[in-house]
Amino acid sequence: MKKLVFFIAFALVSTLSAFAQQYKVVTSVESIVPNGLGRSRIINALEDKDYKEFTSIQTEEDNTRNKSKRDEIRVKNFAETKLLNFYNIGGIRFQNIAANDALITSMINDMIAEGWTLEHVISAVESEGGKGDGQGIFITRYIFKKG
Repeated sequence: MKKLVFFIAFALVSTLSAFAQQYKVVTSVESIVPNGLGRSRIINALEDKDYKEFTSIQTEEDNTRNKSKRDEIRVKNFAETKLLNFYNIGGIRFQNIAANDALITSMINDMIAEGWTLEHVISAVESEGGKGDGQGIFITRYIFKKG
């Protein structure tokens, strides 16, 4: 009987805690534009958006589009932490990479202190596309979970 009561209590707590989970995405964008001309930042949205408000269903019979304006989708309240660019006029700046690592580590430690858990890290690069392109970013998304 004790095992049954324990199992029911455990199942109830597990179910409630599953619904209490919350996720947050923080993104770092680090410039790989030559000569240090790019901008590098950590971006953290300070407001929530409901994706359903900006989603439309596309079907063959009804090809209506969501009438939402881009201005409604934009997040106007966000924290922007400056990072250093990977390159300067002399090439790769390893000190800049170390400085960015220190700032990103500080942000992660702060989020963990606020009760978040770092759940996933996803990175991508859009690098220079050949002669004359001169564009590129290194983007990393940090997905945190609370609850």
